[in-house]
Amino acid sequence: MSRLEANRPAVDLPDSLDAPVFAEPWQAEAFAMTVALHDRGLFSWAEWAQALSAQVKKPGAAADGHDYYEHWLAALESLLASKGLAEKSDVDAMAHAWERAAHATPHGKPILLENDPEFSSAR
Repeated sequence: MSRLEANRPAVDLPDSLDAPVFAEPWQAEAFAMTVALHDRGLFSWAEWAQALSAQVKKPGAAADGHDYYEHWLAALESLLASKGLAEKSDVDAMAHAWERAAHATPHGKPILLENDPEFSSAR
């Protein structure tokens, strides 16, 4: 490995200020949700850093960092569960409901949770 390669960031940064920072919309949403929950006082930055660090250090993390936001999301889910704010089963149930809603939504229409065939107004 050359000195140039050793000093290069593990994750490619955007080439310009106009380039997208996030590869997928869900990454931006997970980022924004984390900031919003912190702003509401649900956890400190130190707690967040510890949760994210624990996820990134797990075996199997990609050396090139392409799975960074998957770790980000896992850290958020873990932190919410540890705080008693949202159990993993609740997060999984909501994710499945959104997935069913997406499959039931006609192409070109907005995906709404109400489109989930199993949606109940009693939620």
